[in-house]
Amino acid sequence: MRGIKFDVSTIRYMSLFETLTRAKPKDCFFDSNKHLVFVIQQGNMARAIGKHGSTVKKLERTLKKKIKIIEFNPNLLNFISSLIAPVKAKEIKIQDKTVIIIPSDLKTRGLLIGKNARNLRNFENITKKYFDIKEIKVI
Repeated sequence: MRGIKFDVSTIRYMSLFETLTRAKPKDCFFDSNKHLVFVIQQGNMARAIGKHGSTVKKLERTLKKKIKIIEFNPNLLNFISSLIAPVKAKEIKIQDKTVIIIPSDLKTRGLLIGKNARNLRNFENITKKYFDIKEIKVI
C-alpha cells in the first residue's frame, strides 16, 4: 500500500464513520462516481453495514452523500471481489499485472463495465491505490 495522506475533511469523515459504525476505516476518498468510499479493515463489514443496512443508510442521511464500503484484503483477488460487491463474478484471475474478471452473464458484464467503461476505470483507479496492477479487464 502506498503512502496515504488525509486532509481535515477526510479525517472528519473517517471519525464520524468510526463513531457511527464502530468499524475501523483504513482509508476514505471520493471515487470518480462521486461516492464517498470507505476502505475498512478485514472482518468489520457486518459492523459497518449494520442490520439490514441501517448503519450505512444512517450515515448516508447524515452526510447527504452516497457511500460505498470496501473491505480491505491483502490478497488482490479477494480485494477485487469486495470492490465489485454486490455484483458476483464467475471468476477473477491475474495475468501479467492485468486483472481479468469473467462475469456470469451479460447483465453482470454491463454492471461491471458501466456506461463508457466508467465503473471499470473507477475499479481500476481504486485498486491501483493499494496494488501494483496495469489494468482491469472484463471479458
